[in-house]
Amino acid sequence: MKTLQAVRGMNDILPADSALWQYLERTVADLLRGYGYQQVRLPIVEPTELFKRSIGEVTDIVEKEMYTFADRNGDSLTLRPEGTAGCVRAMLEHGLLGGGMSQKVWYTGPMFRHERPQKGRYRQFNQIGVEAFNLSGPDIDAELIILSWRLWKQLGLSEAVTLELNSLGTAGDRARYRDDLVSYLRERFDRLDEDSQRRLESNPLRVLDSKNPDTQALLADAPKLADYLDEQARAHFEGLRALLDAAGVPYVINPRLVRGLDYYGLTVFEWVTDRLGAQGTVCAGGRYDGLVEQLGGKPAPAVGFAMGMERLLLLIDTLGQVPEELARQVDVYLVTLGDAAATAGFRLAEQLRDSLPGLRLVVHCGGGSFKSQFKKADKSGALYALILGENEAAESKVGLKPLRAESEQENLGWHDVPARLAELI
Repeated sequence: MKTLQAVRGMNDILPADSALWQYLERTVADLLRGYGYQQVRLPIVEPTELFKRSIGEVTDIVEKEMYTFADRNGDSLTLRPEGTAGCVRAMLEHGLLGGGMSQKVWYTGPMFRHERPQKGRYRQFNQIGVEAFNLSGPDIDAELIILSWRLWKQLGLSEAVTLELNSLGTAGDRARYRDDLVSYLRERFDRLDEDSQRRLESNPLRVLDSKNPDTQALLADAPKLADYLDEQARAHFEGLRALLDAAGVPYVINPRLVRGLDYYGLTVFEWVTDRLGAQGTVCAGGRYDGLVEQLGGKPAPAVGFAMGMERLLLLIDTLGQVPEELARQVDVYLVTLGDAAATAGFRLAEQLRDSLPGLRLVVHCGGGSFKSQFKKADKSGALYALILGENEAAESKVGLKPLRAESEQENLGWHDVPARLAELI
């Protein structure tokens, strides 16, 4: 029979890699807990209409990239391509935004887009998303950016990422700007790349984000969105910048930063790096004050961001910031010889786990000689082996043998082992 393989662009996370994933998830969870954000767990499948109404029907995601199918009832469902829309749906469905109640939440899990797979960009990819609702000032925008900045410092990435910042203004600002931008580009239509020509009619602001160098050169003299911001939008952006300056968070203004989703307005930002080639964005977000109303709720300000875990992990690895302890999955490997020793070994192991909750202890299973067990102990990467034979078991003693150093084996009573391991590991 033909060997089955994973779907292209949807990857297994193997045991050798999972420790780094857990490290990142744990670091983020601890950080967000410290800022008062609570986790929400969301479905992977949502009604297709949710994404059409939120992301926009003329975006690349909805037009080209979504995994959409009809279920047995004929309903159109979609594997979520992003998390914000589902989070807003959950807030509304469960009445969590009523009475202007503020909410700070986060989520994590797989997203799905049918793109051309490449390093750091996959068809199933994992994101961590952070959202805040019913808070309208620039202070919550600043908090999200500052906490992400703190995360980069904790992960050892702060020297490799740059914050790009922009304001998309209000809906009225964008409408006035869109009219002038379209007029400017229409006069130069033949010089635009094919994608930009198509976007000019459906989503002209996305032309600003074109990766085509000729189009970018053409945009040098185009109208600037910053010139169209009203007093409210300017005050919001200046307030955000003042808070970031006060917190010592460096940033650059990128007037062409628009993000790829229709629901953004006012603040937009991206954390980018030049260490990963073409896949330079590791975290991005902004304010989406109109989305709650767009999805059927009462108007409610909202802001959030998402970070791609695969790219962050790739950056951590590229910069050599993988914590040393993650390279070792086992601290101690317990080898036994004889039935009585094997039985006693399980009892000793559980006593050690009670005394040292963080100890990574593997008890050898499957029998075999001391020689074969020591080979497995060495292959496990453990620092020490505990050796338990029939005589040691009868006397409640155990041998402690270093596996990564030239030190001599120690012979200890069971009651002395926890304290000795605490000293060594």
